[in-house]
Amino acid sequence: MKDLNENINLPFLLQISFNTLLNYYEELAASEDGYTAEKAKRILKVQEPFPVLREGFTDVSLLNEHKDQIDVILQDSFSEVLTKNEIKTASLPMHDFVFNSSKRFQKIIKDAGEGFKLNVKNNPENYTYILACVIILKEYYQIDINFRRPLYYEIPDKNGVIRIYKILYNADFVEILKTDKAPRLSQSDFDELLDNFDDISLWKEKFPVNSYVFKGFVISSLFDVTEDQSISNIKSKLIGTSETKKHNFMGDFESIFRLLFNMKKLNVGFSIYNKEDGFLTQIADSSVSSYLLKSNKKVNCETVFCHHSFTSLLKDKSFYSISDVDAAFEKANGKAPQINNLKAQGVKSAIFAPIADGDELLGVLELVSTVPKALNSISANKLIDVMPCILSAVKRSKLDEENLIHAIIQRECTGIHPSVQWKFEEAARQFIIDGYEKKESAVFKAISFKEVYPLFGQIDIKGSSGARNMATKKDLSLQLTLVRKIIEKANAINQLPIYSQLLFQIYRCEKQLDTDFKVDTEQEITDFFSKNIDPLLRFQLQHNKALEDEITDYYSKVDDSLGLVYYYRKNYDDTVMLINKNMSSILDDKQVEAQKMYPHFFERFKTDGVEHNMYIGESITKEDSFNTIFLKNLRLWQLQVMCEMENAFYNKKHQYPIQLDVASMVLVFNQPLSIRFRTDERQFDVDGTYNARYEVVKKRVDKANIKGTDVRATEKGKLTIVYSTRDVEQEYVEYVKFLQSKKILDSEIEIVELEDLQGVTGLKAIRVNILYSKTTESNKTFYTYDDLMKEIASS
Repeated sequence: MKDLNENINLPFLLQISFNTLLNYYEELAASEDGYTAEKAKRILKVQEPFPVLREGFTDVSLLNEHKDQIDVILQDSFSEVLTKNEIKTASLPMHDFVFNSSKRFQKIIKDAGEGFKLNVKNNPENYTYILACVIILKEYYQIDINFRRPLYYEIPDKNGVIRIYKILYNADFVEILKTDKAPRLSQSDFDELLDNFDDISLWKEKFPVNSYVFKGFVISSLFDVTEDQSISNIKSKLIGTSETKKHNFMGDFESIFRLLFNMKKLNVGFSIYNKEDGFLTQIADSSVSSYLLKSNKKVNCETVFCHHSFTSLLKDKSFYSISDVDAAFEKANGKAPQINNLKAQGVKSAIFAPIADGDELLGVLELVSTVPKALNSISANKLIDVMPCILSAVKRSKLDEENLIHAIIQRECTGIHPSVQWKFEEAARQFIIDGYEKKESAVFKAISFKEVYPLFGQIDIKGSSGARNMATKKDLSLQLTLVRKIIEKANAINQLPIYSQLLFQIYRCEKQLDTDFKVDTEQEITDFFSKNIDPLLRFQLQHNKALEDEITDYYSKVDDSLGLVYYYRKNYDDTVMLINKNMSSILDDKQVEAQKMYPHFFERFKTDGVEHNMYIGESITKEDSFNTIFLKNLRLWQLQVMCEMENAFYNKKHQYPIQLDVASMVLVFNQPLSIRFRTDERQFDVDGTYNARYEVVKKRVDKANIKGTDVRATEKGKLTIVYSTRDVEQEYVEYVKFLQSKKILDSEIEIVELEDLQGVTGLKAIRVNILYSKTTESNKTFYTYDDLMKEIASS
């Protein structure tokens, strides 16, 4: 670099000059202190032959040429006595060029390693030009702008550890000169700049490149604040709800900001952003105000902000300031809601800062003052250093609130499906607010949904009880056989009456398994093993070597945790588990697609098979968008999914440890009903006596027979649709015909009447064979209700 201004884009040309410092020495030369005056005269004499040192220069080679003279001029600023302790430089603003420094600074830079360049940590590069303009405003135009904020260097030490140095600038030896390129500025120009700190084009319009001259130099003193900064960072992470709940928290918080901005007339507010509905809400703590919301508890962001402020805060996540509320009110003609609110509250200037975690907006920090222009886009930059601390506190507070909400939901409710979670969160928030206002009388609001249509379906494992009983009998029979052989051998070695008695009990148990297996038979035989057989075998294992192999083999076949042979039952349990897992997996995957079609409540249960409940209606979606076409679409979707689950089961049947069959059933209830969350049972249930009929049918219908026969309505290989009204029959026959055309269902349709259930009569069922393919199609297409309508129209 030969010239200081090479590759530099600033509103002023940089010139190194010692004129201001030398002027100061001229004053000292007239001092009554003889030593001081003599020293000043000597310095002036050294400079006198070289007027360029006063006039200023940009050629950096002159620094070496006049090094001796410059050292003399700066000897008081860079004391030789302190040079190994002070971290000090002589440099130029907005420039990394240093032309004089203390020995300690030189050592720090040397330890940082070759190629290291100084760079101010918390001063964004695109702000450099604007900050240079602000310096001109303050130094040349004498506009009192409080723009200073702490600046830092991050410099690695010789061990590679990053050290943080706070920078203090001494600009006593600076002159700002105006050139012919500089436009004439008026008060209106200054006012406009106060509200547009980020508008680089505006600043360049008012302060063109090289339209001023910076003549002089600055002295920078650096202080190692690594430890202080670390402590500050720790504190910001430890800010918690225990502090925010203190009675005087808000007053202390405002005091901090008043010190930061050096303003007595400053108030602080907060508002929380709810991304689910796009609303700003008041903090539940009544001691915290919101100047944006005024007296409202909750306001839609689109109604509280004008377009410009909405974009700045919510989309760009940038500061938004109003330096003169009254002037802004007149300019907007009352069309900016946030300005109207501020004016009504006597606010004269304000700054709004988004509290954002990456792209997620959590809330808005509100700073307001009754002094015009006291808060503006320039002073807003003071918040850059405190926002991480505020963000940490808000995140902690938000997490605590979410934990409290979830704790309330878990206490009052249970796991909640996403489609209805909004209702529970809304009730939990109200419960918190009521807790502040009503204290002990606060009650968690009942959760209910009216006018919703139910859909129920199940894939039931046929003969599951018989299969489990058979597995149990086989396991117990095998264990009895193993024990009998051991007792017989023990009796042969040493005939004892107890062995004969045990053999008699074993024979009686075997007979009971073969001819009289009851509900309590399993428990009786299990008790026999644990109380009579196990103590005997463990004793014999230690004292009778002749039985060691047989007893060891016995225990190798017995499950350690159960004390029983668990082979056939394990195969049964594993089969049921795999069936349920595979069926549930398909249902869950397809549910993702169904929720995209139209949001609805969904829950499933694993028993001996898989059951699912669905409810669809306006009250669940929270939007004015429901139409019965979405119900019909979901009904058709349900039939298709049931058929796909059946296909998947039979394609994987050979992989299961034992061979079982399944039967599918759908229950159709054509009248809307109400559901309410039962806090005692922690699940949704129908609400009201009339609606209870649906639950009765749901619990009993899978065991119902076809009227006049002993044939179950549900049957393997068939899809059974249970209903009670003619209009449902017509609707589902059309669905069946559609699925028949797609080779999902077979061609024949069977319509039967079902036997009366307790309190329920007149049920009918459509039964139709399911078509199975040898392999499951990975890209099988599901058809919507619209596709069905097109098919019917074209037929």
